[in-house]
Amino acid sequence: MGSSQAAVSFLNNLARAAFGIGAAATVLNSSLYTVDGGQRAVLFDRFRGVIDTTIGEGTHFLIPWLQKPFIFDIRTRPHTFSSVSGTKDLQMVNLTLRVLSRPEVSRLPHIFQRLGLEYDEKVLPSIGNEVLKAVVAQFNADQLLTERPHVSALVRDSLIKRARDFDIVMDDVAITHLSYGVEFSRAVEQKQVAQQEAERSKFVVMKADQERRAAIIRAEGESDAAKLISEATTKAGMGLIELRRIEASREIAATLAKSSNVAYLPGGNNMLLALNANR
Repeated sequence: MGSSQAAVSFLNNLARAAFGIGAAATVLNSSLYTVDGGQRAVLFDRFRGVIDTTIGEGTHFLIPWLQKPFIFDIRTRPHTFSSVSGTKDLQMVNLTLRVLSRPEVSRLPHIFQRLGLEYDEKVLPSIGNEVLKAVVAQFNADQLLTERPHVSALVRDSLIKRARDFDIVMDDVAITHLSYGVEFSRAVEQKQVAQQEAERSKFVVMKADQERRAAIIRAEGESDAAKLISEATTKAGMGLIELRRIEASREIAATLAKSSNVAYLPGGNNMLLALNANR
């Protein structure tokens, strides 16, 4: 009987100890929180509100129920958004902007109070569209291509300045895509076709002018040649013409002699080649 009471007492003490240890472990676990690499924490106190101190990496203590940590990712993250903006000459263009941003670490408590954990999703699309529309409205549609580095620099500087108002740091800003509306694209195509037609017409005119000049030069050359021949004939008589005739006859005879299909007939009335004339 005494041994049974001792066993029950031991089990009761063991249960109390286990309960105490479990309770202590639970309290200790709820009193600790960990901030991983690339993160920072902001602590909210039920009595004091958001504590104006940014907590760095590592394991930290807090008062259970009274305090609660909120973890921020402070690594640079990419964001992409598109905007349809109007140019100075009232053309619509589609732009895609890619930014690399991160929060200002020392201002995390202020960011949490104003915007919460999703600060970038709340701020970047709105200020990005605002800056794109403001910058694009300063240029004509064709200038967005010819002066693209200048446009990108204006967008970058304006967006960095605008994001600083919300304690956001911009590490990089770039325009990744630019396209025009259907009407402007059609107008550009028609302009290119018109330019090609103009160049073709210009070429035809130049060709006709060159042919006209060539005909004039050829006619002048023939006229000069005829004049020289006439002067030579006047001075030397018909000897030059006879010389040219003999040379032409010699060339014709040489050509006919090389041909096997040519037959020679004697002159006069005797057409019988094999007939003896004395008979």
